[in-house]
Amino acid sequence: MIFVLVLSAIVIFSAIFTNRFLKALGIPALVFFLCLGLLFGSNEIFKIDYSDFEQAKDLSSIALGFIIFYGGFCTKWQAAKPVFVQATILSTFGVLFTALAVGLFCYYILQIPVLESFLFGAVIGSTDAASVFSILKSKQLHLKENTGQLLELESGSNDPMSYVLVILVIALIQGSSANFVFLLFLKQVILGIFTGVLIAKFAIYIFQKTKIIIDGNDSLFIIALVLTAYAISQIYDGNPFLAVYFLGIILGNSNIDNKTAMMTFFDNITKLAQIGIFFTLGLLATLNKIPYVFLASFYIFLFLTFVARPLVVFILLFPFKSSIGQKLIIAWAGLRGVASIVFAIIAMDSGIELDYDLYHVVFFISLLSIAFQGAFLPWIARVTNMIDKEIDIRKTFNDYQEECAIKFMRVTVPAKHQWINKKISDITFPYNSLVLYIKRDGKRILPKEITRIKEGDRITLTFQTDII
Repeated sequence: MIFVLVLSAIVIFSAIFTNRFLKALGIPALVFFLCLGLLFGSNEIFKIDYSDFEQAKDLSSIALGFIIFYGGFCTKWQAAKPVFVQATILSTFGVLFTALAVGLFCYYILQIPVLESFLFGAVIGSTDAASVFSILKSKQLHLKENTGQLLELESGSNDPMSYVLVILVIALIQGSSANFVFLLFLKQVILGIFTGVLIAKFAIYIFQKTKIIIDGNDSLFIIALVLTAYAISQIYDGNPFLAVYFLGIILGNSNIDNKTAMMTFFDNITKLAQIGIFFTLGLLATLNKIPYVFLASFYIFLFLTFVARPLVVFILLFPFKSSIGQKLIIAWAGLRGVASIVFAIIAMDSGIELDYDLYHVVFFISLLSIAFQGAFLPWIARVTNMIDKEIDIRKTFNDYQEECAIKFMRVTVPAKHQWINKKISDITFPYNSLVLYIKRDGKRILPKEITRIKEGDRITLTFQTDII
């Protein structure tokens, strides 16, 4: 147990201390944690033996659920609405056609069995929201033609579709009938959406109509909601990732208090989840198995990056008359990452027998995708002339505050109050408030950090609240 705690601390310290260095080199930080986990799990170096696919599946799936929830929670619907149709098509038919294309490539070129080929395609069919969000924000890629909003909405919503395809292909490999697979598809989609919407409506009622949530417990309440949506949808064969995504996007675009503070909280939770997942997935991999899957992984990565994804994007966006630059940047931003590896673990833990080492193939594809595509994404954006310096990518996220409502509150300090003789810098004022001025003996005093509060002072506080 002590070793696990020390190892966790080392990983978190690494996240903090290497961030600036990796950012300067243009390397996505998540690549570092995949490699760090791979290094620690190497039999030749640290000799940490970790091969519990069932435990890894459970932990990483729940963590992925929080990442997908945050993807919906931080999506600003007002900004995403103009590209909703395009993003929905890419996150559904885009995933389906990409999976089919990769499946055909694996079957005809790599000679992988047919259902196993389409399992490969299903597993790597979706783009990685965590990586896309991270690069868009950290590199401040302000893209033209609402491309940032489109990428945000697509990458945040296409994991559920990939998960559905994985579950359906696994059912086919296990010998299920076509009718069973079709009913399973309907249950996954309908019950997943229904669960997410129902729990979101319940949460909004609690937030807006009751006073049950007090003392800053709103973030804890939402954590419980995410776990509930995830669990209930799985009990009834619904799609848990679809449930938490709808929960997130409805709550993120509802008028609830302390939303900005909750955004910050879940941003940090998501970062921790990303680090934990990538390190665990790296730990689960075995370094000496990489050479055996290198060629297959590399060929699939090349086909996916330079043929399948661009072809699907160009075909599906053709009716919308998107510019060539927009199509190219969207095609290049189709990073594969944590979701694909988690789905590979789900397939490996399902009990099906496979001819190929699915986990290590997908692991290496994701590593190549995040490292190569992620590093060159800013360059592609410049080459395609898609960067617009007059807009701000942060506006597409709910935690961006371009406008705010200002409220005021006046407080009179009574005798023997705990603030008396304390400096302003030493006083904890209400959340999100600022001391505007102090009225003392009929005079206004502009406050400084060293200003001390006296009995009878009339303090005017200003509050900033979100405008929805």
